[in-house]
Amino acid sequence: MIPLPKKISKRDLLLVVITVSSLVAHAQTVPVQTRGELLYTTHCITCHTSEMHWRNNRRAYDWTSLNAQVRLWQGNTGLQWSEADIAAVAGYLNDTIYKYPQTSPYVEAVRQ
Repeated sequence: MIPLPKKISKRDLLLVVITVSSLVAHAQTVPVQTRGELLYTTHCITCHTSEMHWRNNRRAYDWTSLNAQVRLWQGNTGLQWSEADIAAVAGYLNDTIYKYPQTSPYVEAVRQ
């Protein structure tokens, strides 16, 4: 055990405060996954690698077709997602891969 001094100088106390503040400022937080990301990584990623989204003959070519593809495949796999879930996954894919202009105001409400 390290013996503690009976009296701590202001200089030493200031040094401790600066060191602790520096560590706290540099601490990284784990980003929170969105619902869309969680649904996609749980149910879709086993078949849909990142290469699938970049292929030449992709079926999602705008915001509307992206939503349609998410709706189609969640139905084909029997997931029974709600409209909010479909919009969340489409939004996640759009934010991370496609970057299409969004034409549906519904998605903005889901993200907030």
